[in-house]
Amino acid sequence: MASASSSSSPAAVWTTAPHASCLRIHAVFLRNHQRRRGPLVVASSVRPLAASLVATAPVEVASRRTAAEEAVYEVVLRQAALVEEATATRRARRWAEEEDGAASWGLLGDAYDRCGEVCAEYAKTFYLGTQLMTPERRKAVWAIYVWCRRTDELVDGPNSSYITPKALDRWEKRLEDLFEGRPYDMYDAALSDTVSKFPVDIQPFKDMIEGMRLDLWKSRYRSFDELYLYCYYVAGTVGLMTVPVMGIAPDSKASTESVYNAALALGIANQLTNILRDVGEDSRRGRIYLPLDELAEAGLTEDDIFRGKVTDKWRKFMKGQILRARLFFDEAEKGVAHLDSASRWPVLASLWLYRQILDAIEANDYNNFTKRAYVNKAKKLLSLPVAYARAAVAS
Repeated sequence: MASASSSSSPAAVWTTAPHASCLRIHAVFLRNHQRRRGPLVVASSVRPLAASLVATAPVEVASRRTAAEEAVYEVVLRQAALVEEATATRRARRWAEEEDGAASWGLLGDAYDRCGEVCAEYAKTFYLGTQLMTPERRKAVWAIYVWCRRTDELVDGPNSSYITPKALDRWEKRLEDLFEGRPYDMYDAALSDTVSKFPVDIQPFKDMIEGMRLDLWKSRYRSFDELYLYCYYVAGTVGLMTVPVMGIAPDSKASTESVYNAALALGIANQLTNILRDVGEDSRRGRIYLPLDELAEAGLTEDDIFRGKVTDKWRKFMKGQILRARLFFDEAEKGVAHLDSASRWPVLASLWLYRQILDAIEANDYNNFTKRAYVNKAKKLLSLPVAYARAAVAS
């Protein structure tokens, strides 16, 4: 990943490589479509990106950022500045090994242990990777994972039909309380302890709740600019939450912003992959998480999605969507080498395994209406040692 200025000034950062990386992804995506079937008709907020990609100075590229990218990057800057401030002033508190041993005997230790059990049950591969982390980082990541899972289940879990905007408002108030040291239960207590010890900002957590609010009323996305913001809310936020815990390698030459940008790209890539994998499942619930303008450009309609028939038009459309997701994965992978060495393996393993879902969609002849793309256990097991070796030599 290219190094950039570590200044926390928005004017300075937006002219550097981190933000421009998202624009490069748009560029390659648009060029690919133009090469295959002529100009891509896109929303007005996105169209200037294509022109800016050909040959413009960094300042000009940055000035053409979309509204969604601008809103998201404000949060990136805020979290990056918080980390830099904590590092510079040595206010980022860390558990010592003896403190960790003492805590494990108390109620707080029990809370973290329970978070670990939940992570082990629902995210087995990632949980395995966390075993390489230091105890304090491992437990903190578990606590964040459990909060994210509980938040997601508010709208996707067994009681989702009873969830209202007011219920999400109460969940957000509960979040604010735990950040202020007033947890409601053992899981909240683990996260409350985590955010008191690491420079974690509350905004990504609030933004994830905002994504849940969208799911209560929004079932269509007119353009990728709209979809990008949704992907940030429900998945890109996770990267911003966890980087302060996973840590940046002491010898990294990359700016803090660029590392956060890679973490953001991984979340976007994961959510785009979820969307492509679950097209059929979502359509049966009346939802379409695909850019409607790009569907129209490909000669497809909402009815085509609901009918669920694989055609040549659908295959071409899916190839473009898969390309975009892979570009985000590529951008994310550049940042893994800049994480603390003990944190690289779980991130890289998760990235590789999730990226293989895109391969599985292709192997299913792009039938994501009635076939669920997944990575079988054998492929997962083969990927883990390769990811470990790659993470070990990353520099």
